[in-house]
Parts: sequence; structure tokens; C-alpha cells
Amino acid sequence: MMLSGANLLIMDEPTNHLDMESITALNEGMNKFKGNIIFTSHDHQLTQTVANRIIDLKQALGESKVIDREITYDEYLEI
Repeated sequence: MMLSGANLLIMDEPTNHLDMESITALNEGMNKFKGNIIFTSHDHQLTQTVANRIIDLKQALGESKVIDREITYDEYLEI
């Protein structure tokens, strides 16, 4: 990926242990980022304002299911 010049960030719970000012700055930075971002978060506000595609990995009763939609988080919750 480095050799191809890809522009990708991978983040796991990026707002954990941050104060509100830092969360706001992170949110703005993620929105301005020109590349792709893959992130996990329990922060509803961050997910709603930054994510434009939701990939939900589910496992129930021994079966795996992948839901992949190009919608906002609130739109996904309405499904």
C-alpha cells in the first residue's frame, strides 16, 4: 500500500479518552481528510458526521452476515 501511494487511515475507537475540544478537532480533521478512513467507534456523533458508508459485520447462531451500505449512520439505524 505504501508503494502505491494509497491514502488510508485505520482507526480503532479514535475518540476514546479525548476531551470535547480534541474530539471536535479530530472530527473536523477526519472530514477534511482526502483519502479513505476505516474506523470503528461507539461515538454516535462522530459516526454520523464522518461516515458515508456503513459496513456492519454480524454473527448470530453460527452464521456470519455482512451489511454494506453507502448511507449515513442514522439512515442505517432506520433500516
